[in-house]
Amino acid sequence: MKLHIPLCSSLAFWVTASFSIGADWPVWRGPNGNGISSETGWKLAAEPKTLWEAEVGLGFSSFVVAGGKVLTTGHADGQDTVWCLDAASGKILWKHSYAADLGDKYYEGGTSNTPTLDGDQTYHLSRWGDLFCFETATGKVLWQRQVQKETESSIPDWGYAGAPLVQGNLLIINVGKAGMGVEKTTGKIVWKSDTDSAGYSTPLAYSAGGKKLAIVSSADAYTAIQVENGTPVWSYRWATKYGVNASDPIVKDDYVFISTGYNKGCTLLKITDNKPTKIWENKVLKNQFNSSVLIGNHLYGIDGDQNSRCSLKCVDLMTGGAVWEENSIGFGSLMAADGRLIILTEKGELAIAKASPEGYEEISRAQVLSGRCWSAPVLANGRLYVRNAPGKVLCLEAQ
Repeated sequence: MKLHIPLCSSLAFWVTASFSIGADWPVWRGPNGNGISSETGWKLAAEPKTLWEAEVGLGFSSFVVAGGKVLTTGHADGQDTVWCLDAASGKILWKHSYAADLGDKYYEGGTSNTPTLDGDQTYHLSRWGDLFCFETATGKVLWQRQVQKETESSIPDWGYAGAPLVQGNLLIINVGKAGMGVEKTTGKIVWKSDTDSAGYSTPLAYSAGGKKLAIVSSADAYTAIQVENGTPVWSYRWATKYGVNASDPIVKDDYVFISTGYNKGCTLLKITDNKPTKIWENKVLKNQFNSSVLIGNHLYGIDGDQNSRCSLKCVDLMTGGAVWEENSIGFGSLMAADGRLIILTEKGELAIAKASPEGYEEISRAQVLSGRCWSAPVLANGRLYVRNAPGKVLCLEAQ
């Protein structure tokens, strides 16, 4: 078996000289946690122009971008490193390294988690439970905790993978069976859940019944909790092989979509009076760890595990029916912006396609990287950031 866990990753707008709208991407899956950018008017050449490149070490972290900074992580020489680079030039602004196991169980290993930018502070959770708060401007460690050892929570087989979620004065992290709440100013644990193994997804914030909630995954369920105290509101059993509930759920109104790999499949739940009811369940879309995006009532995502035959699919959210399938994409990751899909294939091809239920319509495709590519691409402020597993980062012009 081969496996990789999810990568693991405050919205600002301004008008550029070309009058397109640019947007920061300060957290995993973007400000709305859905993998969709509000950036408009962007364009990518048929042969994308590389503005800069960098080497950050082995890993599968994606990127966060805000305030002229781009952050990612990588592993080398027995250490993990959080890198903060200048978004325009790639110049190293700061970096922080700490001792960490490679964790090469059935794959290359390296870092998985994407940092979280929150204004003057940056947060990072390692695969092994090291939780950091950095001063965003300088990289100074404001505080750090070892939350796994403090709580004796079980470490998932491939380590923790979700990014910290900022909610008011708390960080919600996917440690324990139903998450953990930590004071963002001190790292003090405010609440915790049972010590059973967490899943690999990032906590997803949403509101219902006037309450602020977050959905977290464990090895066998997705659970919605109240962010202020961790009280479970509802839980839905979802047992995936090897406990790999890795992709992030998608919420629309009273509906929650869940998809996982290993031939488990997907389901649409309706939440009524804090009770989840299954609307449908099938195997048409199996997200191993890179989540789908929802545009209108249609899901776009990668169906299949990385060691199997995979394809890009469009699926009707309300019925669960496949609308179209594109086999040339294979395994990979994607995001969306301005009605287009930005797809990075496992082999390093960058494909741009219309996000339309009418069929797969490719706008461009170019080979931009070699080596294994599992990390989700990020578009921010007219630049597109991509990377491969060995740690080569490219910043491509997209304006």
